[in-house]
This record gives sequence, C-alpha cells and structure tokens, in this order.
Amino acid sequence: MSGATWSTRPQRICVLGATGSVGVSTLDVISRHPDKYEVFALSGYSRLSDLGNLCERHRPRYAVVPDYESQERLQRRLVEVSLETTVLAGPDSLDFVASHQEVDTVVAAIVGSVGLSSTLAAVRAGKKILLANKEALVMSGALFMKAASESRAIIMPIDSEHNAIFQCMPPGYHDNLNAVGVRRIILTASGGPFRKVPSEMLRSVTADQACAHPTWSMGKKISVDSATLMNKGLEIIEACWLFNAPPQMVDVVIHPQSIVHSLVDYVDGSMLAHLGNPDMKVPISHALAWPQRVDSGVKALDLVNMARLEFEPPDEKRFPCLRLAREAAVAGGSAPIILNAANEAAVKAFLVGDMGFMQIPELIESVLNSLEGLSISTLESVMEIDASARREASHWLRRGRSVRH
Repeated sequence: MSGATWSTRPQRICVLGATGSVGVSTLDVISRHPDKYEVFALSGYSRLSDLGNLCERHRPRYAVVPDYESQERLQRRLVEVSLETTVLAGPDSLDFVASHQEVDTVVAAIVGSVGLSSTLAAVRAGKKILLANKEALVMSGALFMKAASESRAIIMPIDSEHNAIFQCMPPGYHDNLNAVGVRRIILTASGGPFRKVPSEMLRSVTADQACAHPTWSMGKKISVDSATLMNKGLEIIEACWLFNAPPQMVDVVIHPQSIVHSLVDYVDGSMLAHLGNPDMKVPISHALAWPQRVDSGVKALDLVNMARLEFEPPDEKRFPCLRLAREAAVAGGSAPIILNAANEAAVKAFLVGDMGFMQIPELIESVLNSLEGLSISTLESVMEIDASARREASHWLRRGRSVRH
C-alpha cells in the first residue's frame, strides 16, 4: 500500500457492484467531488433498473450486466435518453473494465466469489483497488498479494474494520509487525441481531430476522454472515493477508454500538482505535482520497451523546462460524476456499428456507471435514476447489432433505 501520484485530471473510477450498498455509497462520495473523481464504468447484476438510473446520473463510458438479454434491454434504455454509455455483458466484460488502461481506481464491491476474477484483473493491471470484496483475499490470498506486489497495485481496504486498522497502523507495518511494535489486531463486531437471543431459540429464527442488522444497512448475504459471525471470521482471514499477520495476532471483540471500528494494540501498552459513525461513506472517502482526505457527507461523531461504549468477548459456542473461520485461517491452503464456498451455499439455502439458521455452521463444518486440504498455485485451482466444496454442500443439503422427508 505504497503512495500514489495522480495527475491533475480527476481519477477515473470503475465501480464493480454499483447497485449494492457499497457501490451506492461510493457514488454518493464521488458525486460530492466532481473535480476529483469521474465514473468510467459501472456494473450491476439484478437491479438493472437501478443501474440504468445510475448510468443516467453519472454517464459512465461502460456499463456491465450479467447477460445479453439484460445488455440489449439496458442499451435500448440508454439510447432512448441519448446516453453514449456502451453496455457490455458477462464476466469477461467485468475483467475488461477493471483492467482498462484508462481506469485509475477500481472499487471491488461485488459480493461473494463471483467478484474474484475481476478484482484479480484489476490487481494484475496495477490499479488502485478499493477492496470491499473480502472473498478475493479469503479465496486467493497468496495469489492476490503476489500479483499486487508484482504489479505494484495499491490495495486500500474499505471494509470499515480493515480500513480502521489501516489508519491505526504505523509506517513499515507490512514488512514485520513485531518490528514496529504491534502486539495485536483487534476487529470489532456488532454481534448481529441475535447477540442476546437464547441459544435454544436460534434454530427457529427466520431469514428476515437474520437480515435485520442493528446498526448497518447491508445486503442479505452479508447480513446473514454478520448474524452468524462468519463475516468476522472472513475478516480475520482477510486481515492476515492485508497486514501480514499470523491468525494468533488477530482477535475479535463484540462492540454493539459500532462506533469503534477496530483497534491496534502495541507492545508499550498503547491501543489505537478508529472511531466514527457507522456509515460506509467514511472508509470509502478515506480510501478514495488517501493519502489526503475529503468530505464524505457523514456528520461528525457526537462524543457527548454517545452515552457509553460496550465491549464483550464473542461466544464461539453459540456462534461456531467464528471458530470454523479461525481454524481455516490456521490451516491455510485450500481451507479458506472451502470455508467460503460452503458458507455461500449455506447462506443461500437458508435465505430460501431450505435449512435452519443453526444448520449453517453444521453444513460448513461437514464440508470442511469432507474435503482434503490442497495447495493453491493458480486461479484455476482456486475455482476447482470452490466448485468441489459447493458440490459437497449440495450433497449435504440433499441428504438433509431426504432425512426430513
């Protein structure tokens, strides 16, 4: 994450996942500073009407959609309003816009493993990447960081926790954390909507209840991950790669107010914390402007009216996904890929009512125990392991349906 020198022209931004919460927040920040940023490309998946609205507002050169039918529909709409945006379709088009020679900065905000290829394309092209897609590092950490080193890409985390850690780290941290006096990285977690729900009631909670996050506005998949604490488990793995830290140096603490976004503990007894209102525009604006700062549009934190800040340890017995993620981080190799694929399959099944909330960690642990650990050398090997884990998850779900019927 070395410095970058930009010309006097605005940074050209490619937003992958523009219609999601991170994408919308990014475009809000960009719109506040038209002299500094301009939108080069946007992508969307299912909210194509929203993508069309964003295209009309920000007038990108390219828009990317998942298939040719969507491409034709959106292109017709943009032609009708005399917009010169070219609409492209498919995963290869995501790679194309992410690595385009005229792009300065790529916002990697596509949720899940489907965002891996385009994020890697941006890294290999040496872009400045604002990383919200944590699965890219969870699945391909070694490949990702090696590519970033070779291309001299700048990786700026925009997860609130990792951005907070970045801001609290001393110079030279990536070479050796111990040498710069860092003792621990501490990720904060809200605890999700079920922090106080009795264990015996967790098996009957619904998808709507799991998606009702107490402090953050997020998509369904990330909201369920927050409810199971898997989101924090994935963040442990991501932090290990971003900050060159072994898993034993990364801790998690529950902080329900979501005001302290993470902390760095030093050997001299000092602890640096990043505080702010729970709004994604704060880390996004920091990463966009770094090493400068710009107005994010978020109101200042009112310290007097915060009342109190609470902290407590996570309960890994009630929320075993956190334990499974930590074990995968320690195991390394293909374990994080298997963990992520099994989790994505489990969350998808839970959201459509095919399994219960507490069956999510049961499926993940079963898949982890069923597949052998393998070394990772190429993106193709990553995707093969991902596919194997998803097949095993499907088998688990079919066995479960057979038992219930």
